[in-house]
Amino acid sequence: MNKFAARIKELREEKNLTKTQLANAVKLSDNIVGRWENGTRMPSLDTLILLAKFFNTSTDFLLGLKDY
Repeated sequence: MNKFAARIKELREEKNLTKTQLANAVKLSDNIVGRWENGTRMPSLDTLILLAKFFNTSTDFLLGLKDY
């Protein structure tokens, strides 16, 4: 599992969100969230920024470039 996949799943679970709830929050399908979490797909830059804002973290953290 790549760092993004692990981090997005961890953040989603910390907020007690289902894949569908996260998908609805960022206006995407739950299949996309599932693909992120299994490491077969990465979000677009715009979506990555939206996710960072949603989870109140940095894009660097989501991508595994920083550990905080």
